[in-house]
Amino acid sequence: MSACTAKAMGGAHNHSHGSNEGHGHSHAPADFGRAFAIGVTLNIIFVIVEATYGYIAGSMALIADAGHNLSDVLALILAWAASIAARKPATARFTYGFKSSTILAAIANAALLFIAIGAILFETINRLSEPAPVEGWTMIVVAGIGIVINTATALLFVRGRKNDINIRGAFLHMAADALVSVGVVIAGAAILLTGLTWIDPVTSLVIVAVIAWGTWSLAKDSLALGLLGVPRSVSETKVRAYLATLEGVEAVHDLHIWPMSTTETALTARLVMPDNRPGDAFLREIASELEHHHAIGHVTIQIEQARIETPNCSASSNDC
Repeated sequence: MSACTAKAMGGAHNHSHGSNEGHGHSHAPADFGRAFAIGVTLNIIFVIVEATYGYIAGSMALIADAGHNLSDVLALILAWAASIAARKPATARFTYGFKSSTILAAIANAALLFIAIGAILFETINRLSEPAPVEGWTMIVVAGIGIVINTATALLFVRGRKNDINIRGAFLHMAADALVSVGVVIAGAAILLTGLTWIDPVTSLVIVAVIAWGTWSLAKDSLALGLLGVPRSVSETKVRAYLATLEGVEAVHDLHIWPMSTTETALTARLVMPDNRPGDAFLREIASELEHHHAIGHVTIQIEQARIETPNCSASSNDC
């Protein structure tokens, strides 16, 4: 439930709850446990198949891609573990529970994507300088299987990618793999038709550029959450304006908005209300408004009744 705390100067704390009883944490992470289980299983099988056929065909490209897919399996497991940890109850030491583990997982997944990009780029540069014979049909068949598996896995996470950056990281890993597989199929077909081996590394360069574009966005957003930046879904300016225009509010101080996880946001603020001693209904209204119109589900409001003193002004003063 959304909770507000009102504190009058010199008074006690009063706890009130939002009027939407039982729905206060509507921004809690959705359960993607089944999606993670299916995705991890499918991709472990594909890594084994791809590495085996890469070895049989003597294709370093397939073996390298198998290594890339293995890193994505690790990324899925990491995101899965974080989503489970986020649901664990709070403790005396971790009073928010382990919700922020989803933010750490998103940062780690962005880092893994950059490592994968580096590995692909390294292999691509080597292939450009020393073109090697490529088994076109093996590339097409194995990569075609990869398209099916990676696309199916990405679709398992597609509905959560916009609301949960941890899920977006998992989605990007799988979507990037599907894109790599499409590129490999195209390159394999082009090599069969033309016999030009440089098509393979050039295609890889294009794929790396596309993956890097999406990874940069994930990295920026996850690092911002890690630094407790205001989530993209929330406008600090609009929240401050809403609080400042509430009846009886003279000033808004110490407004802080930060992510508790990749899906939940918290807020604390001090409202100066010298002529009013608001009750629970006032606090419930604030909680409801912030949750339903600003995507903030955890709210703590401190009410102060001491009037703000106007500083002594003079013609040369900068305080007026």
